[in-house]
Formats: sequence, structure tokens, C-alpha cells
Amino acid sequence: MRFEDYEVDTRTYDETFEPNGSVRGLYRELAARLAELSLQEVEQRRRLVELLLRNQGVTFTVYSDDAGIEKVFPFDPIPRLIDAEEWEKVERGLVQRVQALNLFLADIYGAQKILDDKVIPAELIYRASSFRREMVGMLPPQGIYTQVVGSDLIRDEKGVLHVLEDNVRSPSGVSYVLECRDVMKRVFGVLFEHYGVRAIDDYTDWLRESLLHVAPRAAPEPTVVLLSPGMYNSAYFEHSFLARCMGVTLVEGRDLVVRDGVVCMRTTQGLRRVDVIYRRIDDDFLDPIAFKPDSVLGCPGLFAAYRSGAVALANAPGTGVADDKAIYPFVPDMIRYYLSEEPILPNVPTYIASRPEDKKYILSHLDELVVKQTDASGGYGMLIGPHSTLEQRQEFARRIEQNPRSYIAQRTIQLGKHPTLFDGQLEGRCVDLRPYILYGDKIRVIPGGLTRVALRKGSLVVNSSQGGGYKDTWVLASENERGAPGAPA
Repeated sequence: MRFEDYEVDTRTYDETFEPNGSVRGLYRELAARLAELSLQEVEQRRRLVELLLRNQGVTFTVYSDDAGIEKVFPFDPIPRLIDAEEWEKVERGLVQRVQALNLFLADIYGAQKILDDKVIPAELIYRASSFRREMVGMLPPQGIYTQVVGSDLIRDEKGVLHVLEDNVRSPSGVSYVLECRDVMKRVFGVLFEHYGVRAIDDYTDWLRESLLHVAPRAAPEPTVVLLSPGMYNSAYFEHSFLARCMGVTLVEGRDLVVRDGVVCMRTTQGLRRVDVIYRRIDDDFLDPIAFKPDSVLGCPGLFAAYRSGAVALANAPGTGVADDKAIYPFVPDMIRYYLSEEPILPNVPTYIASRPEDKKYILSHLDELVVKQTDASGGYGMLIGPHSTLEQRQEFARRIEQNPRSYIAQRTIQLGKHPTLFDGQLEGRCVDLRPYILYGDKIRVIPGGLTRVALRKGSLVVNSSQGGGYKDTWVLASENERGAPGAPA
């Protein structure tokens, strides 16, 4: 594989190459190994990886694609490397962030001191579509609101990692991380030689332990289930994969029933009590009595059982207010307020359209900014100013004027790039990183996470539903870890 023809975009930070085209120290050994393979060999192995993933059912669903809704998440074989020193900082920063977000949720559904002290405007909380008044005064088991978090990180033009957003409701994608690593070891085994890549195999054990930690009653073996909307959901593969790996039952709402205030699942042996529900459906659909009355995805009476302490829900209802994009700019303030610490990982500077001065700036700089709808996800509800048309900017200006609470804006960051195999040659493509954080008896961070790639040239959107792909993320062990018994090879 030739690297001489690779073009470095000096407007961005390339993780593999210096601006002068030389390979960064972290990647020299990998580059030497890849140079031993022809592009044809690499492409053949990439196709083998995709075939193996397809045969294992590693797919996602795009309902808007007329060519077919079942898709294979495009895979890129060039791994991303993160050294031990940088990862140690990322890990500390994510643990700090999850601690602050949980304290924030406990506060706004409790004493609301942060609102009384005017650190965050109260109207931003009360007008958030994901704020659940039903949760006021409700403290989840062990006081943990977010057992599973996925925070998205990006590099700026100088290579500094920033938190772009937090996903604290039901972040998806970890199944691709785990399956991809397993297949990469089989197909690209030579690339693992001489690198101490930290293992990620413990994730599902950690997830199960985090769920058992919040079991509401003393039982020898509490029953955990994973609640899915069903096979037509875009992340159904992940639901079934995680349930299988944890050794828990995958259920739908119709499999559950509340009897005498207790949640039970229907089995061939009769009703069996459920203690913990890892739910992968939105708040609105959990319980037609408490939330959306026409929902057929949830279980009537489930929320009352939850409030009584008869069952635990992970993540807790109402956590979505913590990943509302209008609340995101205040996370550094939360860290200072609740932990009396400075943020380890910075936010992307953000303008909030509900502030009159910010709205004025946004409207006059729409051609320069990235505008996001506060309750949208998946790359939807977004305007990338420098790549937009006049008509698109006029439409967003109208929306912002009508409902400023629903929009924020950020400066357009030239996202960090990584070499990606495209049409038989290496080209730089924008990447982000979604590490997964689990909160149980302690907070754990998976070493690495989901590196998503914007496969379209010049695109800043990495979401799979918008044409993105993904690659394996290698967190390298420190020298001490490499020398320890049982260390990764």
C-alpha cells in the first residue's frame, strides 16, 4: 500500500500524517506493516470483513432509502490509533463529565439548586421536550440516572479533542465496535503484531454488572431483560447482540405485564418477575398510561412500578434533558458547580438562539456556522452554513425566528481527518469518536469506541444514516501495561 500519493489537507488535523506529509510517530509501525500489503490485498480483506459482518447480521436500518432499508454499516480497514497518555486524559474527562451529568439530573428532578443559583436558565429546562415532570421527586436506584452514556468527541484544527455532544438516553453503536474488533483480529491479524492494543471484550460483562448494580430487591439472581421496540427498529441487531452477550432475555412490550405492582415477563413456564429493564425505547413509548397513550411498544403500568421501586429502568426516564443540545453548553458550568473542578475535556463553543444576543449573531452569520435543532439527532435538523444554499439559510432563519429555543449554533470546525480506503486509494476523511461509559458500582470507559467516518468527500457528517462508515479504534497500552502478566499482545 503506497502512502506517497496521500494528500494531506493542511486546513485540518490529520491524525496519521504531519503537514509536511511525513508519518506521525504513533503510526510509523502501522504504516510499515500496511506498506507490505498491496492495495488489492487490503481491499480484498476489507470485502472479507464486510462479508463476515453481513453474515453475522451486523446491519442497521434506514427507512428513508428507497433502495432498501437493511444496510451494512460501511467498514474501513485502516485502524485509528490513540496512545495511552491521551486516552488517560480522555478517560478522566469522560468520568468527570458523567459524574456531573448525573448530579445535574438528580438536582433538576430534586432540589433544583442549579436553577435557583441561576447557573442555567430555568426556562431552558422546563421547555425541553425531554424534561419529564413525572420524574420530579423520583430518585432512581443507587441514585444513578445514566448507566450507559456515549459522548461524541471531535478534533479541532490543532488536534485538540472536544466533546461535541452527550448521548445519555440510549446511545447506540457499541455492537459495531465489538463485532468489528472480533473480525479485524481474524482478517487483519498481521496489523495487531507488536501493538499492545487494549482489549474491549469486557464491555458486555461491565454492562451486565452495571445493570445488576441497580436491581431494586435483594435476590440471589435478579432478572435483567433488554426491552426493544422490535425487529423493525434501526438498532435491532444491537439489541439482540447485547442481550445474547449478556445472557439476558430480549423482550418487547407485549412480553411484559404488571401484576400486583410488579413487572413480569411471560414465559413458557408462566410469569417471571423482572428486576431490571435495559430499555432501548424512548420515554414516550414506555408506558401508555404515563406517557404516550397510543403507544403499543411499552407496558401499561410500567412507570408506576418503577416509581414504587419494584423495578429499575436503565437509563432512567427523563435523562434526555441532559443531552438536549441547548443544555450542552452548560456542562462545563455543571462540572464547576457540582464537582468544584475545571473541565478536563472542552466543549465546542456554542451559541444559544434563545439568548437574544446569540440569536442576532446566529442570524447574521448563518453562512459560517453549523446550526442544530436541539431535539434532533442522527445528522438531521442541521444546517452546515459554508455548504448551504441561500434558500436553506433563509428557511433556517425563519425557523429560528419562530422557535429560538429549538436551535443552537457552533462555529464550523474543520474536523480531524484520518486516512480511509476509498475507491482503491487512501484519502483523508473526517472522523469523530464515540466512547461508551458505564456507571455501576464505579464508572468505566471502554478503551476506544466507535470511530465514525464521513465517507463522502468534503462531508462533515459521520452518521450512518447520512452515508457514514466506521473503523476500528485501537487504544494502545502503556509500557507498564504491556509488561504486565496477561497484557494485550
